[in-house]
Amino acid sequence: MNTNEIPVGIVGLGLMGCSIVTCLLIAGHPVVAVAPVPVDLLHAENRIREHLQRAFENGLVPHEPDFYFKNLTITEDYEALAPCQLVNECTIENIEIKETVLKKIEAVIAPDALLSSNTSAIPISTLQKLTKHPERFLGLHWTEPAHTTRFLEVICGDDTDIAKGEYLYQLSHAWGKEPILVRKDIAGFITNRLMYAMYREAISLVENGYATVEDVDRSCRNNAGYFMTFVGVFRWMDLTGVPAYHTVMQRLLPTLNNSTEVPELIDKVVREGGRGVLNSKGFYEYEPGEAKLWEETFTEFTYEIRELALRYPHDVVKKKLEKLREE
Repeated sequence: MNTNEIPVGIVGLGLMGCSIVTCLLIAGHPVVAVAPVPVDLLHAENRIREHLQRAFENGLVPHEPDFYFKNLTITEDYEALAPCQLVNECTIENIEIKETVLKKIEAVIAPDALLSSNTSAIPISTLQKLTKHPERFLGLHWTEPAHTTRFLEVICGDDTDIAKGEYLYQLSHAWGKEPILVRKDIAGFITNRLMYAMYREAISLVENGYATVEDVDRSCRNNAGYFMTFVGVFRWMDLTGVPAYHTVMQRLLPTLNNSTEVPELIDKVVREGGRGVLNSKGFYEYEPGEAKLWEETFTEFTYEIRELALRYPHDVVKKKLEKLREE
């Protein structure tokens, strides 16, 4: 696909929206970035420029930011979205706000343009009922930072034309993704359902005194953290012996937390105004300047782990097998 012939729009220029814009610029798309709230205009250009500059310094892209900015329009004017073949809404997780934004987008884009939402909590089937053309509406669930990670979920709602989901699935390979096509809508999609089961169990272990926050994090880093970039859970079970997991499940599964209530540990953090590194109040205590250093160090890590992960793509073994057959 020739991405420079496919104009795309992003509506919402917070942290996530800016990194999605960066990803699409790197892929070669002309991008129209709309700020639904004026405050976004104050930081969006600098944030996108910083992403592109760091990407250049780390060898992710061959050109400096100005090369990509020639393909970028940042505006408050929804009319600028008119030529876009795909528009991705990327506002906060509030259904009323999303409905308002989606209506503004649909008022200006062509009937055959694709419309998508970056949401991790609101079902796509619910959102598409708020649109004039539900068959062209899909979910695009990104993860931060969108321009360095390989993750993307393409989600079809109940009324989505599956062919449009398959088109976005193919297109997203040009964005540097190894995408997941979710053919049937389900709350939390795929990744969040897996991750929130782990978050709940992690909190339960701390709340019940089995381990500290630090211990649980070390467990994740030094076990799953070692194999997850290379393989997922099913390949991991294949690699390490399926019967062992079958045996452990019989005894372990009945003991896992299955509460439907928000755990007190996270509820307390939020009640007290904690937002994590954004305001240096979360599960951890942060010294002055420490939270910012965590953010900066995470950004450095995303580039280094990407470089390693790209050496082991999903088809690495298949390619080795083909090479052996040729020999």
